[in-house]
Parts: sequence; C-alpha cells; structure tokens
Amino acid sequence: MANKTEFASKIGLIAATVGSAVGLGNVWRFPAETQTNGGAAFLLLYILCVLVLGVPVMLAEFSLGRGGRSDAIGVFRKLAPGTPWWLVGALGVLASYLILSYYMVVAGWTLEYLFESATGALYDGREAVATTGTEVLRSQFTTRMQEYVCTDWRPLIFTWAMIVINICVLLGGVQKGIERLSNVLMPVLFVILLGLCAVTLTLPDAAEGVKFFLSPDFSKITPATVINALGQAFFSLSLGMGILITYSSYYPAKTKLTQTSVIVALLSLLVAVLMGLIIFPAVKSFGLDREPLEGATLVFVTLPEVFAQMPMPALWSVLFFLLLFVAALTSTVSLAEVTIAMLQDRRKLSRRAATLWAMLPIFALATFSSLSFGSLADFHILGKTIFDFLDFTTTNIMLPVVSLGVCIYLGWFAPKTLLRTELTNNGTLRSPATPVITAIIRYLAPVLIILIMIFDLV
Repeated sequence: MANKTEFASKIGLIAATVGSAVGLGNVWRFPAETQTNGGAAFLLLYILCVLVLGVPVMLAEFSLGRGGRSDAIGVFRKLAPGTPWWLVGALGVLASYLILSYYMVVAGWTLEYLFESATGALYDGREAVATTGTEVLRSQFTTRMQEYVCTDWRPLIFTWAMIVINICVLLGGVQKGIERLSNVLMPVLFVILLGLCAVTLTLPDAAEGVKFFLSPDFSKITPATVINALGQAFFSLSLGMGILITYSSYYPAKTKLTQTSVIVALLSLLVAVLMGLIIFPAVKSFGLDREPLEGATLVFVTLPEVFAQMPMPALWSVLFFLLLFVAALTSTVSLAEVTIAMLQDRRKLSRRAATLWAMLPIFALATFSSLSFGSLADFHILGKTIFDFLDFTTTNIMLPVVSLGVCIYLGWFAPKTLLRTELTNNGTLRSPATPVITAIIRYLAPVLIILIMIFDLV
C-alpha cells in the first residue's frame, strides 16, 4: 500500500531522520564510554563502526522502507508475502513501543529540569553551599535528583506533559507535525551545541579536557572496547527500532539513500563529538573528572554542578536542558510514529485515531516505569525494576535481533534486485559501493551483531 504522504523536502527528511537518531545516547552514553575506553581511541573506533557497519545497516532499513512503502510490518508482508518474516518487523514495532514507555520518563525528567532551570529553582541555595566546596555542591544536586526521581507525582506530571506534547506533534501528521518540528528543532539543537562549546572551551584548564578527549590511549583498546563501540554505533543511529524503516517509507522516490545515510551518520557523529567538547573541558576545568561519567548522574548532577560554578548558571542550565529536551522530543516522536504508521497501514485507521490508540496506553505504561523509582521500586521482574527490565530487554535483546533479522532477510532472502534498485534509484544513479554494502549486510553485520548480543548478555 502506498503511503498517504511523503516528506516535503530533502532538508525535512534529513532533519527528521537525524532527530530520530540523536538522543540521550549521544549525550550521556557516548561521554561515559569515551572516558572509560581510552578517549580518542574509542572515538576513532566509534567513527569506524558507524561508517563501516552503521551506514550499511541503515541502508538496509532504508531500502526495506522505501522499497516496501509501508510500515515496519507491512514492508515484510509486501516483499515476502506468506512468510514469517513479518515477525521481524513486528518485533521492531514492539521494541520501539516498549522503549517509548520508559524513554518518556527520562524525557519528562529533562522537561522538569528545564522548568526548574528557567524558574531558578534548580539553583536555590547555591550561594550558601558553593563556598563550602564542590563535594557539598555535588551532594546538593545528588539529593535533589534522588528526591525528585524517587517521588511519585512530580515525575509523573512531567512525563504526562511530554506525552501530551508528543500527541500534539503527531496529530499534525508527517509534514505538518514531524517534519515541521524537525525543521525548527534540529537547527536549534546545533546552535545550542555550538554555543555551549564556545563557552566551555574558554574555561580554565579546558585545554586539558580537549587533550584527553582527542588524545588516543590505545592501551585501553580491548575486544570489549570494540564491542562497546559497535553497540554505541547501533544505539546512536536508532537501528533495529523500526524507525528508519518507517521514516524511509515517507522518502520520495528521488531521494538518494546512500547520500542521506552518510549525512545522517555524520551529523549524528558531529553531535557526539560536540558533546565531548562540551563535557570533557567542563568537568576538567572544575576538577570533576576524577569520578566516572555515568548516565543520569552526568546529566542531572555533574553538569548542573558545572553550571553552578559559572557566571549566570541558570542561563547555561536552560540552554543545556533545552538541548536535552529537543533531543528527547524528536526521539520520542520517532518512536511513536513506528506504531502509528503500523496502525494506519494495518488497521486502516485515520491519523487521529491511530495517534490516540498508540499514545493513550503510553500514559499507563510510562506511569509504571516512572513509579519503578518510587512506590514500585521493590517490584522486580527477573531481579530488575520495571524501568531497568524494559531497558535491558529492548536494548540488549530485541534491537539486535531485529537488526540481525533485517540483515539476514535483505542479504539472503529479499528480491535480489531490491538493494541495488533502491541504492541506484531504479538505475538512474551510479552506486559503485553496492557490492561492498551487500557483502557487509550479508556477512560482516550479522557476525558483529551476534557478538554484540553475546557480550551484552554474558
């Protein structure tokens, strides 16, 4: 079935695709991995993994999406009718929906911290504790985060607010909702990144942070480091979630898939590098590099601590959490679109009905995920809280399985002309890299994906 709409412009489709890829993984996972895996040595590995593995797998999803012109399930039903390959797409839809249910909670935290930064509440009492040393200042932000995350109602309010914002965007459809949002927010994201870079690079001892980030320590490179770089490449490009299949089904026939994949990959890499140039000089300048940079602690404790020691802390905090909010919003919108497209194509629902059917249950699912830090903290599934169980299951099992299924199907079972037809726009473009891309999808990518799964699980 042909899609009802397409992205209206090349800039719009690139902005939307980049927005789907750029998320919290670029902001907190990348710096943490870089710090513990040899600085620029990990950065070089990550870039290599993105270009050698990430781009070909992205092209596999692009080819399926535009070739099938349907949702993540529909492309397999259309290209491989009467076979169980549609289960790969179904797993991708399920994975994106489960990720959305807990990602929305973290997105709500970013909205809360943006609100507190704008009102000045985040730095109430800063003057009283800043003079007693960074340990007391860190304790203030650690306590604030724990008190906020581990309560029930306040995180829920901001989580629900993020869901409502998503619904408002998604009701606008592909062009008036997703594309329009991305055209505005992606430039804003890069302007804020560049602005924060300009500030942190002028801090005292910032050069030491840059030196660490850009000086490779190859002694820390191990097989585990390579697997971490591969995992980061998959995570930062939104592979295996059904997002790229869904978005590429909205690509016009004239879209150059290879060029688009390279642009998206390079812009995603640029965001990660700019984040490194923001975080490492900042933490080095204020002596905060002695502790490991860890996920939520980095974003909600370490960086507010940095801003608190700078002139006009509220301004820098607002800009940073606006950046984080933009990344979270474009990511949650893309995750939701996977299910909405499926409901439109499979169940023939209107845009409005599909959006509401997809998003209203998220209120309940996200509530359980949020409460797993509060009143449901003692409720465990296989030894993990609801939030951690969903995160582990989707990231370590479902996403690699979907990516593996995509590569095996496209490499060995899809119509033999599908990949070449899509990469050459039905023979109108030259694509000398097609044999190399085909070989990677057939042989290299499946092996590396299996290695990632084994490492993550064992």
